[in-house]
Amino acid sequence: MKKETAVGIFVIMGLLAVVYMSVKLGNVQLFSDKYYLVKAGFSDITGLKVNAPVQMYGVEIGFVSDIGLDQKKGMAVVSMMVSKEVELTDDAIAAIKTNGLIGDKYLKLVPGGLGDPVKPGDTLFDTQPAIDLEALISKFAFGEI
Repeated sequence: MKKETAVGIFVIMGLLAVVYMSVKLGNVQLFSDKYYLVKAGFSDITGLKVNAPVQMYGVEIGFVSDIGLDQKKGMAVVSMMVSKEVELTDDAIAAIKTNGLIGDKYLKLVPGGLGDPVKPGDTLFDTQPAIDLEALISKFAFGEI
């Protein structure tokens, strides 16, 4: 009976460890109200992925929670979860940037100052799309710049 109990405890601890690591590595937010939803529309989001970091002043303040398409407006809609500690105004700028020369994409927020406070679910209208590095290199290579 002692062996079975020890094995059972070991299996339960192993399963708890797997669940914990899945939640941590998967960036899953369970029962959390630390973030609020903000949306932004972009003409091009090439390379941006769900769970990409959202940064302000180089500090991570949230993550990209969803990416969708608004065909009526001809835009990609990015939904992001921003920490409740960060107060944004509706004149904030959302820009897609790259870590390094060919690194991962992330969303950079530049705070406004004179606009109205952003409420959960509001949309930022001042955006800067991702720079298409391949197009720039091809233009340079073929002397179009």
